Amino acid sequence: MESDWIVLATASAIKDVGQASAEMLVEAGCDIRLPKTFQTHPAAALQSLLTGVQGIYAGVDDFSAEVLASDEAANLQIISRWGVGYDSIDVAAATELGIVITYTPGLLDEAVADYTFALLLGVARRIHTGHLSMHAGGWSQQWGHDVYGKTLGIVGCGRIGTAVARRASGFNMRLLAYDPFPNEAGQELGVEFVPLETLLRQSDYVSLHAAVTPETEGLISAPQLQLMKPDSYLINAGRGALMNETDLAACLNDHGIAGAAVDTYQVEPLPLDHPLHSSENLLMSPHQASFAAETGQRVSHACAQAIIDLKQGQRPQLVLNPEVFESPNLRAVLA
Repeated sequence: MESDWIVLATASAIKDVGQASAEMLVEAGCDIRLPKTFQTHPAAALQSLLTGVQGIYAGVDDFSAEVLASDEAANLQIISRWGVGYDSIDVAAATELGIVITYTPGLLDEAVADYTFALLLGVARRIHTGHLSMHAGGWSQQWGHDVYGKTLGIVGCGRIGTAVARRASGFNMRLLAYDPFPNEAGQELGVEFVPLETLLRQSDYVSLHAAVTPETEGLISAPQLQLMKPDSYLINAGRGALMNETDLAACLNDHGIAGAAVDTYQVEPLPLDHPLHSSENLLMSPHQASFAAETGQRVSHACAQAIIDLKQGQRPQLVLNPEVFESPNLRAVLA
């Protein structure tokens, strides 16, 4: 089929687990444009890639109001987000401009919950330090802490937080959660919804899964870390913006808590001079909680299908801003 849409792909999945989704786009008449790098694009770099683009198979790039309103983005009809986070997209600006935003809620829940619990177990039992010791030819055994029967505090008990709670229940953990909207699924698992201060004081493990809002940005900083027990652990496979990383580094080096495991950061890739690189008992990974091949294939398919649907004049599923379809500025032409 002759290509009549240009799709910019900034989500790296398209080059590996998402290859089938790339083929879907090509078969639907899309010409795929790839950036030189799949690292997160700041606004200026992203804007320069948008000329003539109708759809974006999107990573976590900076879709600011200025970028979306630019001349380069004049043809843009849809941002199809590979994943669930959309805090890097100015949703209000996109809606005003008539740009459809889709995402893939629910498809990543189990993979991220698996990884969250892997981080928890890994840092609690010092698997990361044992691995490094063995690779260096050493034999350094370290005492960690039990997980079974301990207390897990979940900050943000939505779909992923609840999935983590299900895994923790198999370890007979006491479950606490801080969330302004307690959910029935969590309560059925025995989750007790408590104030954040109570959760931090009583939990042996604190796992972050809240959405990023003005109220939650920097939610875990020095005052909150000081409430945690000295033998407790912090796990962040949620959003980097939830945590003050400088405060966490200082807390770890001062032995304020026993350890932390982090998969998401305020700036990605993590700068080489960042204080977390020299923090004690910190397990770090490069934002890969969702990187399970089977899950990645399903998410890639959904990401591509949303673009194809709109291209063919159909409303995609899982639209983040459905009100855009009532806007006189809607750029898409529906059948």
